[in-house]
Amino acid sequence: MKLLALLPEWPPAQAMALALNAGVCLGLVSRESLEPLRGKIVSLETADLGTRVRVEYAATGFKASSRKPDLMIRSTVSGYLALLLRREDADTLFFTRRLVMTGDTDLGLVVKNALDAIDWSRLPRPLRGL
Repeated sequence: MKLLALLPEWPPAQAMALALNAGVCLGLVSRESLEPLRGKIVSLETADLGTRVRVEYAATGFKASSRKPDLMIRSTVSGYLALLLRREDADTLFFTRRLVMTGDTDLGLVVKNALDAIDWSRLPRPLRGL
């Protein structure tokens, strides 16, 4: 049994929404590139932990959601870390089946393009080495 799967979804979803909003405020990703996400629910699921967070992009930014997702993205912790740290790109993870997307695949392409467009040089210096 995956113990983390028993925990409520809302607190980590709220934390994810806050982190995503901080990234927008820092200029890591442009608001314009996120516009196609407006009103859409994206679910990020971690296969090895059994966890899920759902976020929605609204006029005021990202917020936690409990509604049915338009797009579900599933990977393992190591898959998400490889993507975040730019050790592997989303296409490689997708084609090796370590990243799975279901639902609105056009929305998946928007998410992929937003990830590719992140300006990591805008991240505060102490956080760049993480």
